[in-house]
Amino acid sequence: MSERIEGRNPVREALRAGRPIRRVLIAEGTTGDAVGEIIRLARAGKVRVDRVPRAVLESSAVSRAHQGVVAEVEPYRFRSWSDALELARARGEPPLILAIDGVTDPGNLGSLLRSAETAGAHGVIVGQRRTAPITPVVEKAAAGALSHLIVDRVPNLGTALGRLREEGLWTVGLAASAPGVIWECDLLAEPLVVIVGAEGKGLSRLISERADALVSIPLKGAVGSLNAAVAGAIALFEVGRRRHPQRPSDGP
Repeated sequence: MSERIEGRNPVREALRAGRPIRRVLIAEGTTGDAVGEIIRLARAGKVRVDRVPRAVLESSAVSRAHQGVVAEVEPYRFRSWSDALELARARGEPPLILAIDGVTDPGNLGSLLRSAETAGAHGVIVGQRRTAPITPVVEKAAAGALSHLIVDRVPNLGTALGRLREEGLWTVGLAASAPGVIWECDLLAEPLVVIVGAEGKGLSRLISERADALVSIPLKGAVGSLNAAVAGAIALFEVGRRRHPQRPSDGP
């Protein structure tokens, strides 16, 4: 049974990454540089390309933002978080893993995956329960990141975090009520798991208790909370900033 990737960037990145694709459907009259590159990549990979009436895509699209391009692919293949640790070692970098605790909104999940990939995370772990599955909506929100990212769907997130701690990684959870703020956390340059909780509810009690540290993101406005995907992105890029500080300018 095939699944679908919808949208120009997700399909293009899937082709670039060599994901198994059965065929690419392009709506008649759809043009542009991205579409031309998709066709070239598909031909180079010997992937079938069919031009179809736009109504065919409109009637079957899930994400409602297919941009005239849909790929029929093999089901998404999860990988082990141990592969992410191997990737970090191969790059000579301290591991950075994003753990997602109960994010059920597919748009937020996709955005978190996109932020993880662009921030340089080596992998992502999600629980099998209480987390959205990988769907075309998630693929679209991730904007192609899933084709380049190691994602592990684990039976028990708490157990996985315990095993990562045994591998030498620290665990830092985001919690709006935590007294410590992320800017002051000393663990961000260490081998690290950043844990993001569910929309509205935050981290579950068991996951909070397993974390080495809980930190908040200080807010200055009238609104009292951040979207889970936004909070995760801020945390991931703060880790990147801490690990790769800008060198001071030589100028005045």
